[in-house]
Amino acid sequence: MARIAVFGAGSIGVYIGASLHAVGADVVMIGRARMRQQIAEQGVLLSDLEGRRQQLAAAGFPYQENPFALTDAQLILVTVKSADSAAAGAVIAQHARPSALVVSLQNGVGNAAALRSALPGWQVLAGMVPFNVVQMEGSRFHRGSGGQLMIEASPALAPWQAVFSQVHLPIQPCADFDAVQWGKLLLNLNNAVNALSGLPLKNQLSQRAYRRCLALLIEEALQLLRAAGIRPAKIAKVAPQLLPLLLRLPDAVFTRVAAAMLKIDPQARSSMWEDLQAGRLTEVDYLNGAIVGLAQSLGKDAPANRRMTALIHAAEGAALPSWQGDALYQALRIR
Repeated sequence: MARIAVFGAGSIGVYIGASLHAVGADVVMIGRARMRQQIAEQGVLLSDLEGRRQQLAAAGFPYQENPFALTDAQLILVTVKSADSAAAGAVIAQHARPSALVVSLQNGVGNAAALRSALPGWQVLAGMVPFNVVQMEGSRFHRGSGGQLMIEASPALAPWQAVFSQVHLPIQPCADFDAVQWGKLLLNLNNAVNALSGLPLKNQLSQRAYRRCLALLIEEALQLLRAAGIRPAKIAKVAPQLLPLLLRLPDAVFTRVAAAMLKIDPQARSSMWEDLQAGRLTEVDYLNGAIVGLAQSLGKDAPANRRMTALIHAAEGAALPSWQGDALYQALRIR
């Protein structure tokens, strides 16, 4: 089997790479020294909301720091943070073969474009990971929500479909990927709400006060997308245009009519919460900040998303905040 490289293997990258490794795929994960050391000491435990628990031994686990491991890869999955896309492209150009297929599995919009700019002449596809993965004690990588990998449609995906289906990560090819990315970004606006709530996702989404915050952010984004002539794809069970109305429903009604949205593992949290917990910079500039950038390109403003971006930046490197839903809603409404 041809080699697969996961470049920038943090939580998502390790989960995908380790799942492939577990079925005997020729995979190598490339990432930071801290992660390599953790895996060398404890191995990897994979788990998910359906009850999967699979322990993978540290011995022989294919995790490296040296990007030279990209040399023989025929498929490169890029899972670095959005701010590192251009740098990742430069490293890939230096070490990998130009015949390799490069797939961006990153949050936000514009990552595939950044990679294409750094890799002229290479085949680069945009992709989207719908589920979240949280690192837990014991080197456990826990998938707390569902969904299929979505990747820009291309014949180049055909050789890889079977192995991803084998590890229960089927690839769904998408023709209009810009719409998919904007649809996913609307849902990802909750990452910041979750991070500031300090609560697990299911708990946070079960409270109307926090859902009103998310509704405000999504409604603002939808208005700007309409002005830009962009139709976001339906990623969740509900059409994007109905999300603000649904999120503002009373708790008892929301619990009944939006049960699918709450089909989340009680332990799941957003990656942005995890970044704040670890004192790392977040991807807020590529999520809420992308809405602010879209507004600026139209000569408009996005005050709620602009304010949320500022609140997350204020929390980076500080003690992890914990906002009550009503207080956060009022903060986002400040003009």
